Amino acid sequence: MREILLEQREYLEEKIKSTHIVERERRLAEKTKLIKVITGVRRCGKSFFTYLSLKGENFGYANFDDERLMEINPEEVVLALLEIHGRNLKKLFFDEIQNLEKWEIFVNRLHREGFDIFITGSNAKLLSTELATHLTGRHVKIDLFPFSFREYLKSKAISGAATERERAVIKKELSDYILAGGFPEVVVEGENPKIYLRELFSHIIEKDVVFRKRIKYVRTFKEIAFSLLSNISTEVSANRLKKLFGLGSDHTAKNYLEYLKESYLFLFLDRFSFKPFQKEGFPKKVYSVDTGFHTALGLRFSENMGRLMENLVAVELLRRKGYWKPEMEIFYFKDARGHEVDFVVKNGIKVKELIQVTYASAFDEVGQREIRALLKAADLLRCSELKVITWNYEDEKEVSWFGRRGRVRFIPLWRWLLF
Repeated sequence: MREILLEQREYLEEKIKSTHIVERERRLAEKTKLIKVITGVRRCGKSFFTYLSLKGENFGYANFDDERLMEINPEEVVLALLEIHGRNLKKLFFDEIQNLEKWEIFVNRLHREGFDIFITGSNAKLLSTELATHLTGRHVKIDLFPFSFREYLKSKAISGAATERERAVIKKELSDYILAGGFPEVVVEGENPKIYLRELFSHIIEKDVVFRKRIKYVRTFKEIAFSLLSNISTEVSANRLKKLFGLGSDHTAKNYLEYLKESYLFLFLDRFSFKPFQKEGFPKKVYSVDTGFHTALGLRFSENMGRLMENLVAVELLRRKGYWKPEMEIFYFKDARGHEVDFVVKNGIKVKELIQVTYASAFDEVGQREIRALLKAADLLRCSELKVITWNYEDEKEVSWFGRRGRVRFIPLWRWLLF
């Protein structure tokens, strides 16, 4: 056991030493004694993030994504860590804790004994269920995403946007970022995104969903996952999936969608409604946690640029909510006549802003349909903060449509991402 733990620690430290470290925007709660739970899709940087937060401290490390630890009594891990680090060991960092059976009871006991606990996990359902039942009030949850565009530029040592040349460079980097995504090993270590992301997507599907959930119809499940990836930024419903893939019931389709959400591969937004109970009856909009998955798995890039841009905005909004604005709620809007607004941003009872996303480089390329829907939603939701995120068009205009008027800010995607 001691040798395994020393080997794991050495591997992690060597990996960190040989990697260009990009400072993350998210921060750990430094002074809390609560259990720190860092969650997110596999390989988004949770281990590095946690290790670097503990750098300089005396802490014990164990990675439960190692098959040699899966059947072990976890108390043996603690004893071995004490043997390695001594009696003053008070901080424990456990990686991929969801692989340990009844992990929450073990962690809870260590916390009661006075240990300062840091854990990472890549399964939302497993973590959230046990956190709610066994660690209520004793933990703080930190969601981590792949690199934002700001972090991506930081990794390339690009900081200026004052001149036309600097902006031209940023636009080129944005195209690369959309194409390759923001996973650290792609951005920092130069892994081939097509090979790396295909392998990662397959690994998550197989290990975190098919195996863990004991999926019976594996081929159908995989087809559903690829279908969602092919149709990012569109509506999806359990009933539609049931009919399309010949599933036995809506319940099975709902479970499959929930499993993919739990793996952090996909994010879903509810349709806005003044009656919260109606949300479950509406389709949801589906997004990939990283646009690189969409392009790496053989899906056409140029033809889907508008949907990729919308996907990027969805992830960024959810990142901002998770990192800095927990009170923020995000929906999409669609009325009975099909008027659709990509994002409704709500704070408390007030709709703060409405956002459309379009692949446009001039005002006349912005579709009238987008403007009409924006003004209709603004009138209905009593919101005056209207944005259209474009590829390369920037302005502020008074627009109107059949008696409805509003002032709309048009802002390029790169600039919005750098706010």
